[in-house]
Amino acid sequence: MSTVPAGRPPERADGPSLTCVFAVTDAAVPPEVLAGTPGHDGGGPLRVLAAGPFRLVVQDVPAAAFGEESLPERLNRPDELGRCARAHHRGVAAAATTGPVVPLPLATLYRDDRNAVRAVTDREAVLRVLLDRLRDRAEWAVKVHGPAVDLVPDAVDPAALRHDPGAAASTAAHAPADGRSYLRRASARRRTERETREQALARAHAVDRELRRHAVAATRHRPQSEQLTGTRVPQLLNAAYLVDDARRAEFAGAVDRLAREAAAAALEVTVSGPWIPYSFARANTVDDAVRREVGA
Repeated sequence: MSTVPAGRPPERADGPSLTCVFAVTDAAVPPEVLAGTPGHDGGGPLRVLAAGPFRLVVQDVPAAAFGEESLPERLNRPDELGRCARAHHRGVAAAATTGPVVPLPLATLYRDDRNAVRAVTDREAVLRVLLDRLRDRAEWAVKVHGPAVDLVPDAVDPAALRHDPGAAASTAAHAPADGRSYLRRASARRRTERETREQALARAHAVDRELRRHAVAATRHRPQSEQLTGTRVPQLLNAAYLVDDARRAEFAGAVDRLAREAAAAALEVTVSGPWIPYSFARANTVDDAVRREVGA
């Protein structure tokens, strides 16, 4: 397919534009994929920009909406941030249609095409190593949750009973004899909960260790909060694995086996994918990949 040569794109009818770069690939991107993929609101159609041995999926976006003064304010609004993130992912996914892809950070902007090409070709060696490393591989996400901790106390505070004498009759059979007994039971409960959580974490780490044996690379992300997971069951592991496409069935089989074993301990193991390998295309990952390849 044809690509746009390096240079400044024509100024848009509604004012000057910037070049937004979504991703880098070394594979051809089908024109029909670009034509059917919407980019950022208010921008031009997605297009391919040649950059030495690479192809960039880019979009001309209005400087008025994406400039240094306006963009930070927009991205501070959750609705605008979500809209931009979805458009960015669509551009990255278009670039990944037929080959490996290095996603660039959200809202990677340049004054013009020439500056975008220069920024990419300056890192040609790094990007070449990373594209080769990601070729025929995908990211899989694995999460471990549980067990749920019963937060209902199994002992009654004597002080609370004094304020509610009616509760004493219904709880007398279960209430401790005095405050010291209550504190001992509360301490024992906390100790049991701590030991249960430590055992659950050890099992989650064992899941991670086993899955790393079936992956090219792996990374742990910060466990997600209850607001994100939608459940009070704690998240013990939030990991991503870079897996050869040829070993996909092997990896899935390992996850299934580990999930069955974890269920006996009231843990839930879930997997999702394949995903574009965002977790393995960050700048530090790129540099680490180069050091491993050249033996630095």
